[in-house]
Amino acid sequence: MINYKARTITVTETTEYNSENQQEAKQSFADDADAFSEIFEGPSLSDESKSNTDPIHPMDVQMAVFHCADGFLKQLMVTKLSQCRYALPLLVPDPFTQQIEFPLWTFGEINQSWKIKNNNNEIISKTEPVWKAETPMVFFFRFGSVSSSKSQLINSLINDKHNTFFHRHCPGSSRTRVLMDGVVEIAWFCPSGKNDDKFTNRVAFCNLHGDAGEHEKQLDIMTKMASVNVAVLSQLGRNDERMTIIQNLYKDPKPLICLLPENGLALTKQRNGKYKIGLKDRGDADVSKDLRQAIISCLSEPDSIFKLEDVSEHSDIRVDMQDDDDCSRGMVAAQQMMSLLEGNNLTKIKESFLPCQGKLWHQWCEMNKELNRPQTDDPEIEISKKKGEMTKIREQQHTAPISTFINIFMKQIKSHVANKSMFFLKCLRILLDEYTSADLSDLLREYDKTWSEVSKPDNSSNKSVQMQLSKQTKLVELSKKLQDATFGLEHIMREIGQIYESCSSVKKNKKDLQFDFSSLPSLAAEMMISGFPLELMDGDAAHVPVIWISAVLDQLIKKLGEQRVFVLSVLGIQSSGKSTMLNAMFGLQFAVSAGRCTRGAFMQLIRVSDEMKTQMNIDYILVVDTEGLRALELTGSSIRHHDNELATFVVGLGNLTLVNIFGENPSEMQDILQIVVQAFMRMKEVRLTPSCVFVHQNVSDVTAREKNMEGRRRLQETLDKMTKLAAEDEVCEAECFSDVIAFDVQKDVVYFAQFWEGSPPMAPPNPSYCDNIQDLKKTILSHVSNSNGMMLTDIKSHITNLWEALLKERFVFSFKNALEIAAYRKLETEYVKWTWSLRKAMLEIENKLQNQIENGAINEVEEAHLHRELNVKYTEVEKSVSEFFEKDTNASILIQWKNSFEIKVSHVQENIIRETQRKLNQVLQQRDLKKKIDAQRTQNENDLFEKAKNLALTLKDKANDAAIIGEIICNKLKEPIQQSVYKNTARDLADEMRSNCESLNGNRSNLEKHILKRLAEKEDFEAYITYIHNPKEHFKSFIRDEVTQYVKDNFNINVLSKMKDDLRQKQRQITEAVQRASKSADEYSGDADFWLAIFTLNLSDVLIFSEKDLRGVSRDDVDLKLLAESKDRPDEILNEHFCQCCWVQCPFCKAICTNTAEDHKPQPHSVPFHRPDGLNGWHYRGTQNLCAGFCTTLVASTTTFCPTHESEETIPYKDYKSAGGVYAEWKITPDLTELSYWKWFVCRFQKELEKYYEKKFQAEGQIPDEWRNHSKQDAIESLDKYF
Repeated sequence: MINYKARTITVTETTEYNSENQQEAKQSFADDADAFSEIFEGPSLSDESKSNTDPIHPMDVQMAVFHCADGFLKQLMVTKLSQCRYALPLLVPDPFTQQIEFPLWTFGEINQSWKIKNNNNEIISKTEPVWKAETPMVFFFRFGSVSSSKSQLINSLINDKHNTFFHRHCPGSSRTRVLMDGVVEIAWFCPSGKNDDKFTNRVAFCNLHGDAGEHEKQLDIMTKMASVNVAVLSQLGRNDERMTIIQNLYKDPKPLICLLPENGLALTKQRNGKYKIGLKDRGDADVSKDLRQAIISCLSEPDSIFKLEDVSEHSDIRVDMQDDDDCSRGMVAAQQMMSLLEGNNLTKIKESFLPCQGKLWHQWCEMNKELNRPQTDDPEIEISKKKGEMTKIREQQHTAPISTFINIFMKQIKSHVANKSMFFLKCLRILLDEYTSADLSDLLREYDKTWSEVSKPDNSSNKSVQMQLSKQTKLVELSKKLQDATFGLEHIMREIGQIYESCSSVKKNKKDLQFDFSSLPSLAAEMMISGFPLELMDGDAAHVPVIWISAVLDQLIKKLGEQRVFVLSVLGIQSSGKSTMLNAMFGLQFAVSAGRCTRGAFMQLIRVSDEMKTQMNIDYILVVDTEGLRALELTGSSIRHHDNELATFVVGLGNLTLVNIFGENPSEMQDILQIVVQAFMRMKEVRLTPSCVFVHQNVSDVTAREKNMEGRRRLQETLDKMTKLAAEDEVCEAECFSDVIAFDVQKDVVYFAQFWEGSPPMAPPNPSYCDNIQDLKKTILSHVSNSNGMMLTDIKSHITNLWEALLKERFVFSFKNALEIAAYRKLETEYVKWTWSLRKAMLEIENKLQNQIENGAINEVEEAHLHRELNVKYTEVEKSVSEFFEKDTNASILIQWKNSFEIKVSHVQENIIRETQRKLNQVLQQRDLKKKIDAQRTQNENDLFEKAKNLALTLKDKANDAAIIGEIICNKLKEPIQQSVYKNTARDLADEMRSNCESLNGNRSNLEKHILKRLAEKEDFEAYITYIHNPKEHFKSFIRDEVTQYVKDNFNINVLSKMKDDLRQKQRQITEAVQRASKSADEYSGDADFWLAIFTLNLSDVLIFSEKDLRGVSRDDVDLKLLAESKDRPDEILNEHFCQCCWVQCPFCKAICTNTAEDHKPQPHSVPFHRPDGLNGWHYRGTQNLCAGFCTTLVASTTTFCPTHESEETIPYKDYKSAGGVYAEWKITPDLTELSYWKWFVCRFQKELEKYYEKKFQAEGQIPDEWRNHSKQDAIESLDKYF
């Protein structure tokens, strides 16, 4: 925020006082009062409260903060003071040591703009960093205590409507101040080029606060540096020491103006350059007029020019930049870089020092756009050719030398602590701004002049068409020069990004790069965390460097963790105040200046405070600022396409888009609104639901409600009109803007006052503008609090999908498909978790019920009972499903599948229950059959048991009784314990592998990725053929191998321990069953049969064990092999989980449908990445030539196919669904994102494939040369990238 009125906020330090006395005083009767003594003699009733509530002087508050701040905060404070048109601290005495500091660093980011008239009476605009300013300087000081305010006098010279220097009559002033005496402040007058300017050129005004006689050092420095000295003098004696100083100044040839508060004379010239002006009984306007006249006269031939840097040459003062080691080293490094630029033509610097981002990068971008829009009948060959050319460009980028300039930059950023890096970056930015400002101002001035000439109406019939064309050509040339001459941190980072992308492409370091290229994204991520904006879209190439941006976001995630982010985008016409608004609202650092500011799009990260996090579910706000639409420098037919592309990109990226409009004229808004409406319409078509807020800048009267209502009505009408036009372009049904996006014209339209309170350059920011900023911020935060934002990883993929879709001819179709694929993958991953949760719960239920069946505890398994048992887990899953569809960042896209997936989960539950009931009924049948077969044997064994029991009863030693019975029971328990342990271990292992085994911890696509990796590692062609033609069996075999290996690797670590833990648990359960049985037998005087019945009943849930089925078993040790032979093996459990899905294969290439549900109608079969059709034996009819084309490129071509071997009809791949049958059941999206994996596979196994199918990759089916560049490592890495 930049509200200059904040300085007048009263700050008080209060203490407790006797409120009772005050209350009594209020209640005393006037009859008892002595008016004379109370009014003229005694203290007032509120004296005590005054002494305790004396306000702190506003300038003491400012200087207290200044003294306590670090270098960065001081610089920010001074920059904001300058924006508020307040005076700035120049010499600051330390409040404890009185050491004088010159805070040169704090002036670094202040730029001054002004206008002057040249000799031809033309108004010339100029811009310059204030620390480089060379101006005359007028220095004001006073001796003694005077009645007139010196600061107020200076204000009348600079801007009589604004208190540039704080004075005694300002609101909030108090009687005492403790930190301002001895402080020298400085302010500049900057002319506007108008006739009523107070001065015709820039003038610096310096003001020494306090009695100059007590601050001799400051007085000495400033009087020597001043062009004109102005002394405000009380009545001095001839022998007064202060008079001696005035005498010396009077003798000096430098002009001196004496202001005399006790004298009533008008302006009097004593001698050459020496003036006196009386102040007594004179009006402020007269004094100001005389003083200005004297100063102008003195400055007509100034004998000295003031530069800020020269102050540092004085001894005995501390210069912040020299005393702070980090700042000093940062400046030295920045100056070292700048020295390399000296003597170079500004328009040629980027070409010389930043070779990777120029012609080569622009060529690559152009080819990438062409690559995404193939025009031939043989797309694979064209794509291969383009990729080959793009690879060569990357190689050229890679071999281009890294300039010393860039090497120093990377070294400084990489090798120093964050604080020093910040100083270095700020210093470099300051120096680069200074280096380019003069040339850019000249170019902009020439451009504006030429533009004015070109845009003038042609009133002369004889005007030469040739001359007009010549000026238009000149305009294009000037636009190119402006583009080339713009040079800042963003271009340096762009070069680093291209160095990274070229190294990534060729997969090796540049020879002159002093460290590994993989560390470069980390530097950019650190800059973002430190508050620097990062270029998202290269404005010169109109391209998003996706590889670089993705790598930076990966590092950002690594450093910050997975954070939830709200994306705020901004759109508007050029120079409409977008960046200024963002900087004021969030304290950002987007470039702002006259003319072209932002090119492309930049993103800056804002951390949400812990306090704000309690009100919203967001960790960061990512602000995306864009170049202005309808930019003057962009000419020709490409402007609309460029603006549409930019608008679509930022609207698609943002959770909320601010649409910035300058002024209120609907006709001027019409073009930009059509672009914006079309962008929002495209988002609706791809099921994204961003919000928008319209901001009207520079509205004359934002308080007039009636006028605002009329403005809203006009805006609504214009939006509805633009919606109908955009609907025709997009072939979409929409009658009004509210059909496109949820929009409330009352809440989502904000009016902004003019930014300046008066006429620049001396006008301060309008306080009403600041109020408007605060209102807009509240509106934005209300949107934030109602949004779940996006996770950083989602933003990364969203940027990639959005940009790659924009490159395609059919953006909506392409982006919608990319979004749906990403969202559907996420949904499938969750679906796998939900179904596994249900399956795991049912396995436990099944195990328990099977024990009860075997033990005879139950004789029937009802479906209703299974429903009740599973209901708790199913309710949890239902809640999880509901929350996912409601709260996921892609909720608006996912909603289309909500109903079908809720049904699928319900069907899975029903299927699991039915399958479990079927299994348990089989167990019941087997149990009953077993009873009949074993009836006689069981009777014999029971007779034997009875004899043993009777024998035990005849024995006198009770301990031996127990031993015999215990021996029989132990033998009987061994087998049930083994079965239970194996079953539990298998279930636990399956669950553990779902968490710990990389190949099994995701969905079916993740499993397939690991299968493909294993196939590539082994390079076994026969295994590939099995995978291609019999994928289900290959999947099962892979799962079995994974389980075997996992058990082998982890047997001693956790498999054996699991079994031992389960055995110990069984031991505890048996012991507890013995105790309960014994207790019951004692209570009811039960015999051995009673004891056994109670004992087995207590074990019926955990073991298959019955007193009716006692028989001896061997006492061999537990054998692990039985685990592998058990019907409840981990691989069988996992096979049942993973393989109950869709196994339909693409009719062209045999790629397997990735849908996790076996019956997923009405959803068509689909797969993210297809294969070359030749892998399935597809060949060109009448030839032996295998097809090398991918399905996804063929469906974008004009190529045809025959649906069957017997078919005589040919069908265009574009219309493949018209072939009917299995073809109609598939959704194959045109896409050029092909896996390196299958290109490598075809090249690696070309001979084997040709032998297997008895055909050749030749003629129209020849393998593109580019495919042979893909290594096995590329193939494996491509799986990680796309799966």
